[in-house]
Amino acid sequence: MLMYAALALVGIAVFLVTSLVTQEEDEYKAQEKLESGAGTDKETLAQHGIVLRYSRPFFRRYVTPIVQSLKNKKKIREKYKRNLAAAGLTDVLTPEDFFSFKLFLIIGFPIIFLALRAFLEETWPFNYMIFISIFGFFYPDLWMKGKIQQRQAEVMRNMPFAVDMLALSVEAGLDFIAAMAKVNEKARPSALTKEFEILMKEIKIGATRAEALRNMAWRIDLIQISSFCATLIAADSVGASIGPILKALSAEIRQKRSSDVEKAGATAATKILFPMLFLIVPAVFIIVAAPLVLEALMGNK
Repeated sequence: MLMYAALALVGIAVFLVTSLVTQEEDEYKAQEKLESGAGTDKETLAQHGIVLRYSRPFFRRYVTPIVQSLKNKKKIREKYKRNLAAAGLTDVLTPEDFFSFKLFLIIGFPIIFLALRAFLEETWPFNYMIFISIFGFFYPDLWMKGKIQQRQAEVMRNMPFAVDMLALSVEAGLDFIAAMAKVNEKARPSALTKEFEILMKEIKIGATRAEALRNMAWRIDLIQISSFCATLIAADSVGASIGPILKALSAEIRQKRSSDVEKAGATAATKILFPMLFLIVPAVFIIVAAPLVLEALMGNK
């Protein structure tokens, strides 16, 4: 009797586990289909690097559900939400996904290390795995920081043209939304045009212009963009015409960009000093001194 009861309990347990796994698998597949329909495909992932492209299916399937069940997931969401928005990764990763990415690479990078060690038949010490695991945990932060800097630089490159187009469109009689639509039509696709698209969508679904501009400044996280949005919000609150304001902002942005270029040019001489000392000067010395040394050696013989 006890044996039959044990077998029955084992059968029920297996049934429950199988049902749970099947349900989670169905939910995961449904979520993947929704994201594919939203444009998060392999080509989009390929733009963000090979590490994310090949590791995302694994950590989203096995690690993200664990992170989502943690009690402090609210802190995780608050910590990474703005950085993901500034990097333009909100359509690719949630804050829980990003933290799962970090946890997954603690194991993922050592596995790659062992695979390379076996494939190349090397004798690398296993102690390296500790440092590789630590690097795996911090690698997503470094990667996201680089994405943020790259995106902010792209926004600033396209900002003068966009502001000029906004000023011309507003002075031609278009309203703010139509002027932004005209900018997106004429400008080449960039991070700034994507932000303008998001801003227009927010206004169309009911957000005020001030709220949409604040959200754009929060996402980009740049002082120049925050100043641009604050100026437009102030002009909108008092009912002033934004055409002359946009022209002044465009001149200010171009002046700031020119000063940044001059500053970078001034520091270029300092940056090239060390490569010149350690690479160029020894090469010149070898070219000049080698004939003299060879002539002295031949003369001694």
